[in-house]
Amino acid sequence: ISGYSLVVQARDSGTPPLSSSVTVNVDISDVNDNSPVFTPANYTAVIQENKPVGTSILQLVVTDKDSFHNGPPFTFTILTGNEEEEFTLDPHGVLRSAVIFKHMVSTEYVLCVQAKDSGKPQQVSHTYVQVRVIEESIHKPTAIPLEIFIVTMEDDFPGGVIGKIHATDQDVYDVLTYTLKSEQRSLFKVNSHDGKIIALGGLDNGKYVLNVSVSDGRFQVPIDVVVHVEQLLQEMLHNAVTVRFESVSPEDFVGLHMHGFRRTLRNAVLSQKQDSLHIISIQPVAGSSQLDMLFAVQMHGGGFYKPAYLIQKLSNARRHLENVIRISAILEKNCSGLDCQEQHCEQSLSIDSHSLMTYSTARISFVCPRFYRNVRCMC
Repeated sequence: ISGYSLVVQARDSGTPPLSSSVTVNVDISDVNDNSPVFTPANYTAVIQENKPVGTSILQLVVTDKDSFHNGPPFTFTILTGNEEEEFTLDPHGVLRSAVIFKHMVSTEYVLCVQAKDSGKPQQVSHTYVQVRVIEESIHKPTAIPLEIFIVTMEDDFPGGVIGKIHATDQDVYDVLTYTLKSEQRSLFKVNSHDGKIIALGGLDNGKYVLNVSVSDGRFQVPIDVVVHVEQLLQEMLHNAVTVRFESVSPEDFVGLHMHGFRRTLRNAVLSQKQDSLHIISIQPVAGSSQLDMLFAVQMHGGGFYKPAYLIQKLSNARRHLENVIRISAILEKNCSGLDCQEQHCEQSLSIDSHSLMTYSTARISFVCPRFYRNVRCMC
């Protein structure tokens, strides 16, 4: 307990007795009675041979239960095991290489490291660090090509994470890093540690081929990343039809079914090869395992096919479509729960272009805006 607050009252012996109160604050000052604590108690690390001088090997983690002026900053010292000065330890507790290690020279080092706190008198703790020197990387990283589809309203793309590169390496201890050619960084970024691809705001309609590479420190491998950006027109929403799928997640649809279903759907609804099929959005149905896919078809000469025409085409081809994935319903309007009686149901769709949903798999990523369906009875 760092302090107490007492209220003290003094009362006299008169008639009537009179009294007065005062607050007394008692602060408990900290004594440096706790030693630093390493987490974990001892460490094991590896470094590949031929890594450059200054390579980070390990980050020491130290805590202290004393107050801040008796705890950090800590002073780190290598007490034993570093007689040839192969290692350095910086003030932040990062152990780095001071030489280029050779597996044939030595395969293991054991260091005794001391941490000293900032209190008076100072408290110290010790830990042991076992460093193994392993052979340098012999396998190149492998990465899966990634294709990203972004659907956004006209000139209103807010930016965000649009996908993730999946890369592996057969060398167990290799650490992979990802880089993007500098001339493309005005539009995209790649997280160097986890391979996440970030698009900046305001992407134009079109196709982008990114020059991304993955490196294990010795080998550098290019990765094919293609980004397709499609801007929606308001007219698409007025002529959109919803296909509702049964028992499928957005990621499974994107990764397993989207290409096949899109191809089958084109064959079912396009009157001419030059017509364009636009997938506007996919979105889980709240409270269920169903998934809605919103699409529209643009005629080669301009304009869009009416929903009633598309629904008729879909109904005729439903058996072929279900060879790809099970369909729960084909919706132009979704007025379940409304009893319009002599009136008719009217549906309107709205898009929240700033609420993007990213469905990312190893090979395909689909980024689309969230949509809302409003229905009401009309005279």
